[in-house]
Amino acid sequence: MHFTLAVLPNTRRFFSKYLETTSLEDLNKIPQGFNNNIIWNIGHIVVTQQLLAYKLSGLPMMIDNTLVEAYKKGSKPEKNATQAEVNKLKALLFSTIEKTTEDYKNGLFKNYETYTVSTTGNTLTNIDEAFQFILFHEGMHLGYVMALLRAIKS
Repeated sequence: MHFTLAVLPNTRRFFSKYLETTSLEDLNKIPQGFNNNIIWNIGHIVVTQQLLAYKLSGLPMMIDNTLVEAYKKGSKPEKNATQAEVNKLKALLFSTIEKTTEDYKNGLFKNYETYTVSTTGNTLTNIDEAFQFILFHEGMHLGYVMALLRAIKS
């Protein structure tokens, strides 16, 4: 599991780079043929990691319910994100992973409520499986972000 927890911050650096180099207008743009935008995908990975790791472990999440409602599975962009929200998500990209790694090393993830993910149909039964799926999920959304950016720039 140490490898997965070491890869997650590296993956999130890609998302952070897009937040730093993409205009607020482009972060919020929904190109034709898409139903979400770059900022939604970034918010979604933060929220999903918290739900799969913390909520299903019965632990308090590091994010508020407003963020969960805006970016959870099945949601879509309802309004443009502000620069303040972008800054908040950028900070959460790393603070959530750092705290999760610390909590994992300290043995906080003792319980886990099984959950079947809609993407692959696999059932997560423990925190180690959740971390493996989180890494896959974030890679998938990184691909979406790259496709959105290409669509916006063309």
